[in-house]
Amino acid sequence: MSNSHSASYAAAGVDIEAGYKAVELMKAHIAKTLTAGVVSDIGGFGGLFELDVQGMERPVLVSGTDGVGTKLKLAFLLDRHDTVGIDCVAMCVNDIICCGAKPLFFLDYIACGRNVPERIAGIVKGVAEGCVQSGAALIGGETAEMPGFYPAEEYDLAGFAVGVVDKAKIVDNRSMRPGDVILALPSSGVHSNGFSLVRKVFRVGEGDITSPVAALGGRSIGETLLTPTKIYVKPMLALFEQVQVRGVSHITGGGFYENIPRSIPAGLCAKLEKAAVRTPPIFDLIAKAGDVPERDMFNTYNMGVGMSVVVPAPDVDRALSILRANGEDAYVIGEITEGDDRIVLC
Repeated sequence: MSNSHSASYAAAGVDIEAGYKAVELMKAHIAKTLTAGVVSDIGGFGGLFELDVQGMERPVLVSGTDGVGTKLKLAFLLDRHDTVGIDCVAMCVNDIICCGAKPLFFLDYIACGRNVPERIAGIVKGVAEGCVQSGAALIGGETAEMPGFYPAEEYDLAGFAVGVVDKAKIVDNRSMRPGDVILALPSSGVHSNGFSLVRKVFRVGEGDITSPVAALGGRSIGETLLTPTKIYVKPMLALFEQVQVRGVSHITGGGFYENIPRSIPAGLCAKLEKAAVRTPPIFDLIAKAGDVPERDMFNTYNMGVGMSVVVPAPDVDRALSILRANGEDAYVIGEITEGDDRIVLC
């Protein structure tokens, strides 16, 4: 590509050659994600994936798309770009796993003010790590240099995932009954939601977020907030194989009050014990620093619960054992009851 150069385009702020260099730097990271279904290489106009549906009677494709949001502002401030890609993948694959779908592939989109190849490669390194954690192949993407639209040192990051599930195995909350038990899968922290409030509370860009904080075990606020979103795909796939799961919620923006009812059918209610929720210290700091009421905290953040899972009461011990064997220190936070409230925290 050395003969591809436009002096006029470069004068307008777009460096084509930087784009080529970024692609070369990211290839090693992408290679780690390739699975048996990938039948194309980076650089084509489309990512090709051969769908293996052996053993499935009626395969259904499931898709999810999301971005990282204003958490990126912390990445800019701390000049740390190799973890936000994990967030981007997590926000997509954690959504589609709620249906019981196994992620197949992922594509990303990076829009930036100035293409710095090493920075772009760092972002893609994180995306690739998220794909490895979820078993998805990174089969393509796009990097758009947009001077005048984004500041030179900033970028946006979004993506989408596609997965597959046999229609008979789609998680169906119509089987949910009073007496079913709600399990919590711990989050790794704030994940990727509520950062507009986080930035206001901690005065990001003005206040100190780099000094060690005793309540955070000596980590800084900035480092703690940049902790990547946990990916729940592999432990959930293991659970689906052995237990009848009756409902799954990915706790994102809107917290408990918005997300948990999405997996609860009409006429039933998720009764949750607030005292049972294992809340990391960062949430206490947010609440105190911003004088945020408890209900607003549970209506904005995951509060330490990245995913909730509903299983029949007789399967609780087996479900907990499976999840713990797959690295998730899951625990009980409530039960399903009759009622039209959909969710009650007590």
